[in-house]
Amino acid sequence: MAKLRSSPFLLYSDGQGQIFEDKTLWAVGRSGWDAIPIDPSDWIELPSGGSLYELPGRRGIGIDVESGEMRLCEKGWAVAAFIPPAHTGLYLAAYETGPDAPTLPLFCYTAAAWKNEKFYVPAVRIEEDIRQECDGFVPERISKGVEQLTTAYPHNRLIKHLADNCCNTYQCPAARNFFMGRWECPVPSSPACNANCIGCISFQPEEETIPSTQDRLSFRPSAEEIVEFTVPHLESAPFPIVSFGQGCEGEPLLMWETIKESIIEIRRHTKKGSININTNGSKPDAVRELMRAGLDSIRVSTNSARRAIYESYYRPNNYTFDDIVESLKIVSDAGGWTSINYFVFPGMTDTEEEYQALRKLIRDTGLSMIQWRNFNIDPDWYLGRIGITETGEGMGIKKLLAITREEFPDLKFGYFNPPMERIRGDFQEDFAHF
Repeated sequence: MAKLRSSPFLLYSDGQGQIFEDKTLWAVGRSGWDAIPIDPSDWIELPSGGSLYELPGRRGIGIDVESGEMRLCEKGWAVAAFIPPAHTGLYLAAYETGPDAPTLPLFCYTAAAWKNEKFYVPAVRIEEDIRQECDGFVPERISKGVEQLTTAYPHNRLIKHLADNCCNTYQCPAARNFFMGRWECPVPSSPACNANCIGCISFQPEEETIPSTQDRLSFRPSAEEIVEFTVPHLESAPFPIVSFGQGCEGEPLLMWETIKESIIEIRRHTKKGSININTNGSKPDAVRELMRAGLDSIRVSTNSARRAIYESYYRPNNYTFDDIVESLKIVSDAGGWTSINYFVFPGMTDTEEEYQALRKLIRDTGLSMIQWRNFNIDPDWYLGRIGITETGEGMGIKKLLAITREEFPDLKFGYFNPPMERIRGDFQEDFAHF
Protein backbone atom coordinates (compact mmCIF):
# COMPACT_ATOMS: atom_id res chain seq x y z
CA MET A 1 0.00 0.00 0.00
CA ALA A 2 2.78 2.41 0.91
CA LYS A 3 4.58 1.73 -2.37
CA LEU A 4 1.41 2.40 -4.35
CA ARG A 5 1.19 5.93 -2.96
CA SER A 6 3.66 7.04 -5.61
CA SER A 7 1.45 5.57 -8.36
CA PRO A 8 -0.35 7.77 -10.90
CA PHE A 9 -4.11 8.21 -10.91
CA LEU A 10 -6.67 6.47 -13.08
CA LEU A 11 -8.05 8.30 -16.13
CA TYR A 12 -11.63 8.34 -17.37
CA SER A 13 -13.48 9.96 -20.27
CA ASP A 14 -16.77 11.82 -20.11
CA GLY A 15 -17.84 10.47 -23.51
CA GLN A 16 -17.52 13.94 -25.07
CA GLY A 17 -13.83 13.93 -25.82
CA GLN A 18 -12.65 15.15 -22.43
CA ILE A 19 -10.39 13.13 -20.12
CA PHE A 20 -10.08 13.54 -16.36
CA GLU A 21 -8.12 11.98 -13.55
CA ASP A 22 -9.86 10.23 -10.66
CA LYS A 23 -7.81 11.03 -7.57
CA THR A 24 -9.65 8.41 -5.55
CA LEU A 25 -8.16 5.59 -7.63
CA TRP A 26 -4.63 4.56 -8.49
CA ALA A 27 -4.27 3.19 -11.99
CA VAL A 28 -3.67 -0.53 -12.46
CA GLY A 29 -2.90 -2.69 -15.48
CA ARG A 30 -4.21 -5.79 -17.11
CA SER A 31 -2.40 -9.09 -17.67
CA GLY A 32 -4.43 -11.71 -19.50
CA TRP A 33 -7.92 -11.46 -18.04
CA ASP A 34 -6.77 -10.03 -14.71
CA ALA A 35 -6.36 -6.51 -13.31
CA ILE A 36 -3.15 -6.22 -11.28
CA PRO A 37 -1.16 -3.47 -9.54
CA ILE A 38 1.70 -1.88 -11.46
CA ASP A 39 5.04 -1.20 -9.83
CA PRO A 40 5.39 2.62 -9.77
CA SER A 41 8.82 2.31 -11.40
CA ASP A 42 7.22 0.78 -14.53
CA TRP A 43 5.40 4.01 -15.44
CA ILE A 44 7.06 6.37 -17.94
CA GLU A 45 5.83 9.63 -19.38
CA LEU A 46 3.67 9.06 -22.47
CA PRO A 47 6.19 9.32 -25.34
CA SER A 48 5.85 11.91 -28.06
CA GLY A 49 3.54 10.56 -30.75
CA GLY A 50 1.41 8.67 -28.25
CA SER A 51 -2.31 9.28 -27.91
CA LEU A 52 -5.24 8.40 -25.67
CA TYR A 53 -8.45 6.51 -26.46
CA GLU A 54 -11.85 6.47 -24.86
CA LEU A 55 -13.08 2.89 -24.45
CA PRO A 56 -16.87 3.10 -24.78
CA GLY A 57 -18.96 0.67 -22.76
CA ARG A 58 -16.06 -0.06 -20.41
CA ARG A 59 -15.44 1.06 -16.81
CA GLY A 60 -11.86 1.49 -15.69
CA ILE A 61 -10.52 -0.53 -12.76
CA GLY A 62 -8.30 1.06 -10.12
CA ILE A 63 -7.13 0.70 -6.52
CA ASP A 64 -9.01 2.80 -4.00
CA VAL A 65 -6.52 5.17 -2.35
CA GLU A 66 -8.26 4.83 1.04
CA SER A 67 -9.16 1.15 1.26
CA GLY A 68 -6.52 -0.36 -1.01
CA GLU A 69 -9.23 -2.45 -2.69
CA MET A 70 -9.85 -2.65 -6.41
CA ARG A 71 -13.06 -1.14 -7.70
CA LEU A 72 -14.62 0.34 -10.82
CA CYS A 73 -14.57 3.99 -11.78
CA GLU A 74 -18.21 4.86 -12.40
CA LYS A 75 -17.52 8.47 -13.43
CA GLY A 76 -17.05 7.73 -17.13
CA TRP A 77 -15.56 5.40 -19.69
CA ALA A 78 -12.18 3.74 -19.36
CA VAL A 79 -9.14 5.23 -21.12
CA ALA A 80 -6.20 3.51 -22.82
CA ALA A 81 -3.08 4.71 -24.63
CA PHE A 82 -1.56 4.15 -28.01
CA ILE A 83 2.19 4.10 -27.50
CA PRO A 84 4.29 4.97 -30.54
CA PRO A 85 6.66 2.63 -32.37
CA ALA A 86 9.97 1.80 -30.64
CA HIS A 87 8.13 1.33 -27.32
CA THR A 88 6.73 -1.90 -25.91
CA GLY A 89 3.84 -1.85 -23.44
CA LEU A 90 4.12 -3.77 -20.18
CA TYR A 91 0.41 -3.85 -19.26
CA LEU A 92 -2.91 -3.42 -21.01
CA ALA A 93 -5.59 -1.03 -19.82
CA ALA A 94 -7.70 -2.58 -17.05
CA TYR A 95 -11.46 -2.31 -17.33
CA GLU A 96 -14.75 -4.15 -17.03
CA THR A 97 -16.60 -4.52 -20.32
CA GLY A 98 -20.34 -3.89 -20.37
CA PRO A 99 -22.77 -6.12 -22.28
CA ASP A 100 -23.39 -3.54 -25.02
CA ALA A 101 -19.79 -2.40 -25.45
CA PRO A 102 -18.68 -2.27 -29.11
CA THR A 103 -15.65 -4.22 -30.29
CA LEU A 104 -12.59 -1.99 -30.21
CA PRO A 105 -10.82 -1.18 -33.49
CA LEU A 106 -7.41 -2.63 -34.34
CA PHE A 107 -5.08 -0.53 -32.18
CA CYS A 108 -3.04 -1.27 -29.08
CA TYR A 109 -4.60 -0.55 -25.68
CA THR A 110 -1.88 0.14 -23.14
CA ALA A 111 -2.73 1.24 -19.60
CA ALA A 112 -2.66 5.03 -19.11
CA ALA A 113 -2.60 7.29 -16.05
CA TRP A 114 -2.01 10.85 -14.78
CA LYS A 115 0.50 12.30 -12.34
CA ASN A 116 2.11 15.70 -11.80
CA GLU A 117 0.37 17.23 -14.81
CA LYS A 118 1.58 14.50 -17.19
CA PHE A 119 0.21 11.36 -18.81
CA TYR A 120 1.98 8.10 -18.01
CA VAL A 121 2.07 4.59 -19.48
CA PRO A 122 3.72 1.34 -18.32
CA ALA A 123 6.23 0.76 -21.11
CA VAL A 124 9.88 0.49 -22.08
CA ARG A 125 11.75 1.87 -25.04
CA ILE A 126 12.88 -1.27 -26.83
CA GLU A 127 14.52 0.39 -29.85
CA GLU A 128 16.78 3.46 -30.16
CA ASP A 129 16.12 3.86 -33.89
CA ILE A 130 14.22 7.10 -34.47
CA ARG A 131 12.85 6.27 -37.92
CA GLN A 132 9.16 6.53 -36.98
CA GLU A 133 9.24 9.37 -34.45
CA CYS A 134 6.64 12.00 -35.23
CA ASP A 135 9.04 14.91 -34.83
CA GLY A 136 11.17 13.53 -37.64
CA PHE A 137 8.50 13.81 -40.32
CA VAL A 138 8.63 17.07 -42.26
CA PRO A 139 5.38 17.65 -44.17
CA GLU A 140 7.03 19.92 -46.74
CA ARG A 141 9.71 17.33 -47.54
CA ILE A 142 7.10 14.58 -47.77
CA SER A 143 4.91 16.59 -50.15
CA LYS A 144 7.90 17.49 -52.27
CA GLY A 145 8.99 13.86 -52.39
CA VAL A 146 5.52 12.72 -53.43
CA GLU A 147 5.44 15.29 -56.22
CA GLN A 148 8.93 14.42 -57.44
CA LEU A 149 8.47 10.65 -57.47
CA THR A 150 4.97 10.61 -58.97
CA THR A 151 6.26 12.93 -61.69
CA ALA A 152 9.38 10.83 -62.28
CA TYR A 153 7.40 7.57 -62.47
CA PRO A 154 3.99 8.57 -63.84
CA HIS A 155 3.01 5.07 -64.97
CA ASN A 156 4.24 3.16 -61.91
CA ARG A 157 1.21 1.81 -60.04
CA LEU A 158 3.20 1.09 -56.89
CA ILE A 159 4.42 4.67 -56.63
CA LYS A 160 0.83 5.86 -57.00
CA HIS A 161 -0.36 3.37 -54.36
CA LEU A 162 2.38 4.38 -51.92
CA ALA A 163 1.65 8.07 -52.49
CA ASP A 164 -2.15 8.18 -52.58
CA ASN A 165 -3.04 5.30 -50.29
CA CYS A 166 -0.16 4.76 -47.86
CA CYS A 167 1.39 8.20 -47.48
CA ASN A 168 -1.38 10.74 -48.05
CA THR A 169 -4.40 8.76 -46.83
CA TYR A 170 -3.09 6.60 -43.99
CA GLN A 171 0.05 8.52 -43.04
CA CYS A 172 2.05 5.28 -43.12
CA PRO A 173 5.44 6.01 -41.46
CA ALA A 174 7.34 3.73 -43.86
CA ALA A 175 5.80 5.43 -46.89
CA ARG A 176 6.44 8.88 -45.47
CA ASN A 177 10.09 8.01 -44.88
CA PHE A 178 10.35 6.68 -48.42
CA PHE A 179 9.08 9.94 -49.86
CA MET A 180 11.58 11.77 -47.66
CA GLY A 181 14.27 9.67 -49.36
CA ARG A 182 15.51 7.75 -46.35
CA TRP A 183 15.83 4.34 -44.70
CA GLU A 184 13.28 1.60 -45.35
CA CYS A 185 11.47 1.53 -48.68
CA PRO A 186 8.11 -0.32 -48.49
CA VAL A 187 7.27 -2.58 -51.44
CA PRO A 188 3.70 -3.98 -51.32
CA SER A 189 3.56 -6.88 -53.72
CA SER A 190 0.58 -9.19 -53.11
CA PRO A 191 -3.18 -8.55 -53.11
CA ALA A 192 -3.86 -12.13 -51.95
CA CYS A 193 -3.21 -13.98 -48.69
CA ASN A 194 -3.05 -17.57 -47.47
CA ALA A 195 -4.02 -16.79 -43.88
CA ASN A 196 -7.24 -15.53 -42.34
CA CYS A 197 -5.83 -13.56 -39.41
CA ILE A 198 -8.45 -12.53 -36.90
CA GLY A 199 -6.86 -9.10 -36.57
CA CYS A 200 -5.95 -8.51 -40.22
CA ILE A 201 -5.50 -4.77 -40.75
CA SER A 202 -6.10 -4.80 -44.51
CA PHE A 203 -9.06 -7.20 -44.87
CA GLN A 204 -12.02 -7.99 -42.65
CA PRO A 205 -15.15 -9.89 -43.75
CA GLU A 206 -18.27 -7.75 -44.16
CA GLU A 207 -20.01 -9.64 -41.36
CA GLU A 208 -17.19 -8.87 -38.91
CA THR A 209 -17.76 -6.40 -36.06
CA ILE A 210 -14.62 -4.40 -36.83
CA PRO A 211 -13.38 -2.74 -40.02
CA SER A 212 -9.89 -3.11 -41.45
CA THR A 213 -7.77 -0.05 -40.73
CA GLN A 214 -6.63 0.39 -44.34
CA ASP A 215 -7.39 -0.75 -47.87
CA ARG A 216 -5.41 -3.63 -49.33
CA LEU A 217 -3.34 -3.46 -52.50
CA SER A 218 -5.65 -4.28 -55.41
CA PHE A 219 -3.20 -5.26 -58.17
CA ARG A 220 -0.15 -7.41 -58.80
CA PRO A 221 2.86 -5.21 -59.47
CA SER A 222 5.40 -6.26 -62.07
CA ALA A 223 9.10 -6.75 -61.42
CA GLU A 224 9.75 -3.75 -63.68
CA GLU A 225 7.58 -1.50 -61.49
CA ILE A 226 9.39 -2.70 -58.38
CA VAL A 227 12.92 -2.32 -59.76
CA GLU A 228 12.21 1.11 -61.24
CA PHE A 229 12.09 2.91 -57.88
CA THR A 230 13.88 0.54 -55.48
CA VAL A 231 17.26 0.74 -57.19
CA PRO A 232 17.45 4.56 -56.93
CA HIS A 233 16.40 4.30 -53.28
CA LEU A 234 19.15 1.81 -52.46
CA GLU A 235 21.67 3.96 -54.31
CA SER A 236 20.81 7.26 -52.63
CA ALA A 237 19.11 6.73 -49.26
CA PRO A 238 20.97 6.62 -45.93
CA PHE A 239 20.88 3.17 -44.30
CA PRO A 240 18.73 1.84 -47.17
CA ILE A 241 16.42 -1.16 -46.97
CA VAL A 242 13.95 -2.53 -49.52
CA SER A 243 11.14 -4.38 -47.73
CA PHE A 244 8.62 -6.62 -49.44
CA GLY A 245 5.53 -7.33 -47.36
CA GLN A 246 3.56 -4.42 -45.89
CA GLY A 247 0.42 -3.88 -43.84
CA CYS A 248 -1.52 -2.81 -46.92
CA GLU A 249 -1.22 -6.18 -48.65
CA GLY A 250 -1.67 -9.92 -48.31
CA GLU A 251 1.16 -12.46 -48.16
CA PRO A 252 4.18 -11.55 -50.33
CA LEU A 253 5.39 -15.15 -50.67
CA LEU A 254 2.38 -15.76 -52.93
CA MET A 255 4.21 -13.46 -55.36
CA TRP A 256 7.62 -15.00 -54.79
CA GLU A 257 8.41 -15.46 -58.49
CA THR A 258 7.95 -11.73 -59.13
CA ILE A 259 9.93 -10.89 -56.00
CA LYS A 260 12.73 -13.25 -57.05
CA GLU A 261 12.88 -11.62 -60.48
CA SER A 262 12.93 -8.20 -58.81
CA ILE A 263 15.77 -9.11 -56.43
CA ILE A 264 17.92 -10.48 -59.25
CA GLU A 265 17.39 -7.35 -61.32
CA ILE A 266 17.96 -5.02 -58.36
CA ARG A 267 21.29 -6.69 -57.65
CA ARG A 268 22.32 -6.34 -61.28
CA HIS A 269 22.16 -2.58 -60.78
CA THR A 270 23.33 -2.08 -57.18
CA LYS A 271 24.96 -3.96 -54.33
CA LYS A 272 24.03 -1.33 -51.79
CA GLY A 273 21.64 -1.71 -48.90
CA SER A 274 19.56 -4.62 -47.63
CA ILE A 275 16.68 -6.54 -49.21
CA ASN A 276 14.14 -7.78 -46.68
CA ILE A 277 10.80 -9.59 -46.70
CA ASN A 278 8.09 -9.27 -44.04
CA THR A 279 6.08 -12.47 -44.27
CA ASN A 280 4.15 -15.22 -42.52
CA GLY A 281 6.91 -17.61 -43.59
CA SER A 282 4.40 -20.05 -45.04
CA LYS A 283 6.36 -21.21 -48.10
CA PRO A 284 9.85 -22.46 -47.16
CA ASP A 285 10.72 -23.50 -50.72
CA ALA A 286 9.94 -19.98 -51.93
CA VAL A 287 12.10 -18.53 -49.15
CA ARG A 288 14.98 -20.77 -50.26
CA GLU A 289 14.65 -19.48 -53.83
CA LEU A 290 14.62 -15.87 -52.62
CA MET A 291 17.78 -16.44 -50.58
CA ARG A 292 19.49 -17.82 -53.67
CA ALA A 293 18.40 -14.71 -55.57
CA GLY A 294 19.94 -12.36 -52.99
CA LEU A 295 17.46 -11.82 -50.14
CA ASP A 296 19.29 -10.56 -47.05
CA SER A 297 16.75 -10.80 -44.24
CA ILE A 298 13.34 -12.11 -43.25
CA ARG A 299 10.87 -11.03 -40.61
CA VAL A 300 8.17 -13.52 -39.72
CA SER A 301 5.13 -12.27 -37.83
CA THR A 302 3.62 -14.32 -35.04
CA ASN A 303 1.36 -13.87 -32.05
CA SER A 304 2.92 -16.85 -30.28
CA ALA A 305 5.72 -19.39 -30.34
CA ARG A 306 3.10 -22.07 -29.61
CA ARG A 307 1.52 -23.87 -32.52
CA ALA A 308 -2.04 -23.95 -31.13
CA ILE A 309 -2.11 -20.25 -30.23
CA TYR A 310 -0.54 -19.30 -33.57
CA GLU A 311 -2.91 -21.34 -35.71
CA SER A 312 -6.03 -20.25 -33.81
CA TYR A 313 -5.21 -16.63 -34.66
CA TYR A 314 -3.71 -16.92 -38.16
CA ARG A 315 -6.09 -19.65 -39.36
CA PRO A 316 -3.62 -20.66 -42.10
CA ASN A 317 -4.56 -22.06 -45.50
CA ASN A 318 -2.30 -24.87 -46.76
CA TYR A 319 0.55 -24.27 -44.37
CA THR A 320 1.38 -24.95 -40.72
CA PHE A 321 3.44 -23.52 -37.90
CA ASP A 322 6.24 -25.91 -38.86
CA ASP A 323 6.57 -24.09 -42.18
CA ILE A 324 7.37 -20.76 -40.55
CA VAL A 325 10.01 -22.44 -38.39
CA GLU A 326 11.52 -24.02 -41.49
CA SER A 327 11.59 -20.67 -43.31
CA LEU A 328 13.53 -19.09 -40.47
CA LYS A 329 15.97 -22.01 -40.46
CA ILE A 330 16.56 -21.69 -44.20
CA VAL A 331 17.50 -18.02 -43.90
CA SER A 332 19.74 -18.62 -40.87
CA ASP A 333 21.50 -21.54 -42.55
CA ALA A 334 22.16 -19.37 -45.60
CA GLY A 335 23.75 -16.67 -43.45
CA GLY A 336 20.78 -14.29 -43.57
CA TRP A 337 19.24 -12.17 -40.82
CA THR A 338 16.14 -13.60 -39.12
CA SER A 339 13.62 -11.69 -37.03
CA ILE A 340 10.22 -12.43 -35.62
CA ASN A 341 7.61 -9.72 -35.41
CA TYR A 342 6.39 -10.84 -31.98
CA PHE A 343 2.96 -9.51 -30.97
CA VAL A 344 3.21 -8.77 -27.25
CA PHE A 345 0.08 -9.48 -25.21
CA PRO A 346 0.70 -9.13 -21.44
CA GLY A 347 -0.56 -12.23 -19.70
CA MET A 348 -0.06 -14.40 -22.78
CA THR A 349 3.40 -13.58 -24.10
CA ASP A 350 4.96 -13.72 -20.62
CA THR A 351 3.59 -17.04 -19.38
CA GLU A 352 6.03 -19.82 -18.56
CA GLU A 353 4.55 -22.06 -21.25
CA GLU A 354 5.02 -19.38 -23.90
CA TYR A 355 8.58 -18.65 -22.80
CA GLN A 356 9.56 -22.30 -23.06
CA ALA A 357 8.16 -22.36 -26.61
CA LEU A 358 10.00 -19.13 -27.44
CA ARG A 359 13.29 -20.55 -26.15
CA LYS A 360 12.86 -23.55 -28.42
CA LEU A 361 12.05 -21.37 -31.41
CA ILE A 362 15.15 -19.21 -30.84
CA ARG A 363 17.41 -22.25 -30.54
CA ASP A 364 15.87 -24.23 -33.39
CA THR A 365 16.08 -21.37 -35.88
CA GLY A 366 19.23 -19.49 -34.82
CA LEU A 367 17.06 -16.38 -34.55
CA SER A 368 18.89 -13.05 -34.94
CA MET A 369 16.32 -10.65 -33.50
CA ILE A 370 12.97 -10.24 -31.78
CA GLN A 371 10.90 -7.21 -32.67
CA TRP A 372 8.73 -6.78 -29.57
CA ARG A 373 5.62 -5.27 -31.15
CA ASN A 374 2.48 -4.09 -29.40
CA PHE A 375 -0.52 -6.18 -30.41
CA ASN A 376 -3.15 -4.05 -32.16
CA ILE A 377 -6.36 -5.77 -31.12
CA ASP A 378 -9.29 -5.62 -28.70
CA PRO A 379 -8.03 -7.78 -25.79
CA ASP A 380 -11.41 -9.29 -24.87
CA TRP A 381 -12.29 -9.96 -28.49
CA TYR A 382 -8.91 -11.58 -29.19
CA LEU A 383 -8.95 -13.93 -26.22
CA GLY A 384 -12.55 -14.85 -26.93
CA ARG A 385 -11.91 -15.55 -30.61
CA ILE A 386 -8.97 -17.86 -29.91
CA GLY A 387 -10.85 -19.59 -27.09
CA ILE A 388 -8.69 -18.55 -24.11
CA THR A 389 -10.72 -18.38 -20.89
CA GLU A 390 -7.77 -18.74 -18.51
CA THR A 391 -4.33 -17.34 -19.25
CA GLY A 392 -2.51 -18.37 -16.10
CA GLU A 393 -0.06 -16.16 -14.27
CA GLY A 394 2.32 -14.06 -16.32
CA MET A 395 5.84 -13.34 -15.10
CA GLY A 396 5.57 -9.77 -16.42
CA ILE A 397 6.81 -8.42 -19.74
CA LYS A 398 9.77 -6.65 -18.13
CA LYS A 399 10.94 -9.88 -16.51
CA LEU A 400 10.41 -11.74 -19.77
CA LEU A 401 12.66 -9.26 -21.55
CA ALA A 402 15.30 -9.60 -18.84
CA ILE A 403 15.46 -13.39 -18.78
CA THR A 404 15.42 -13.62 -22.57
CA ARG A 405 18.32 -11.18 -22.81
CA GLU A 406 20.22 -13.04 -20.10
CA GLU A 407 19.76 -16.45 -21.71
CA PHE A 408 20.36 -15.25 -25.29
CA PRO A 409 22.90 -12.41 -25.05
CA ASP A 410 23.56 -12.39 -28.81
CA LEU A 411 19.87 -12.07 -29.68
CA LYS A 412 19.02 -8.50 -30.67
CA PHE A 413 15.95 -6.67 -29.37
CA GLY A 414 14.20 -4.01 -31.40
CA TYR A 415 11.09 -2.78 -33.18
CA PHE A 416 12.24 -2.26 -36.79
CA ASN A 417 14.09 -4.13 -39.52
CA PRO A 418 17.77 -3.21 -39.18
CA PRO A 419 19.71 -1.87 -42.18
CA MET A 420 22.75 -3.70 -43.47
CA GLU A 421 25.05 -1.49 -41.41
CA ARG A 422 23.50 -2.82 -38.23
CA ILE A 423 23.29 -6.38 -39.49
CA ARG A 424 27.04 -6.24 -40.09
CA GLY A 425 27.70 -5.21 -36.52
CA ASP A 426 27.15 -1.48 -36.11
CA PHE A 427 23.89 -2.13 -34.34
CA GLN A 428 23.88 1.03 -32.22
CA GLU A 429 24.36 3.44 -35.13
CA ASP A 430 22.39 6.59 -34.42
CA PHE A 431 20.06 7.81 -37.17
CA ALA A 432 19.44 11.18 -35.54
CA HIS A 433 21.67 13.20 -37.88
CA PHE A 434 19.47 12.32 -40.83
